[in-house]
Amino acid sequence: MGLDQNAKTATLYRMVMPDHQCPFGLKSKDLLEQQGFTVEDHQFKTRAETDAFMKEHGVETTPQTFIGGERIGGYEDLRAHFGKAVNDGDETSYKPVIAIFSVAFLMALAVSWYTFGTVFSIRAVEWFIAISMCILAIQKLQDIESFSTMFLNYDLLARRWVRYGYVYPFGEALAGILMISGALIWIAVPVALFIGTIGAVSVFKAVYIDNRELKCACVGGASNVPLGFVSLTENLMMIAMAIWMPIRMLWLG
Repeated sequence: MGLDQNAKTATLYRMVMPDHQCPFGLKSKDLLEQQGFTVEDHQFKTRAETDAFMKEHGVETTPQTFIGGERIGGYEDLRAHFGKAVNDGDETSYKPVIAIFSVAFLMALAVSWYTFGTVFSIRAVEWFIAISMCILAIQKLQDIESFSTMFLNYDLLARRWVRYGYVYPFGEALAGILMISGALIWIAVPVALFIGTIGAVSVFKAVYIDNRELKCACVGGASNVPLGFVSLTENLMMIAMAIWMPIRMLWLG
């Protein structure tokens, strides 16, 4: 019984100072408790205590976790110890676009429900695409320098006119906002058609003709989303909306 209890006890060393409480220390403590461990929580109240501990154990960071007298390491090391996914800064992921499109879809359904009393409407589809465009534009505008740099890796027009990389996010946001409102469609349509067509051709050439493996700038310059289907879909959606909106206005009013 004592052996089992010892196996379920972990020692955690973390920083808890008046002006800084280490978030990874809190995450490590929570993860250990989720795994059923009793945590011996040693808190460093000063920088001197922290530095002395790191020097003694030959480590460069805290928190540090020990289980059964063996040092496991920091938070990411602890996740790996328990067989959980470890964040790799260079690993490609579709999570950002899944989050964006999922929230945009639910927002479109919500607006449709509020406006028409049902989620089943043509406008819900239009709003989904337009809201997606706006959210994607926000991602790019957060750090337009990083976006424009990544964009230059594959966009054909940006390579000829570098400033286009700075214009693109504003054009996408403008078209999306106007399409949400249904106003000034004569501005939104050519803008969406222009940037969508150039974007689609650029992505298709880079990925499917030149077979290049690149990161997609569609969700910003710090993105780890691989260039390909997602970016192509973003541009095709803009083209589809640019074609559809005038048709709807003429036929459906």
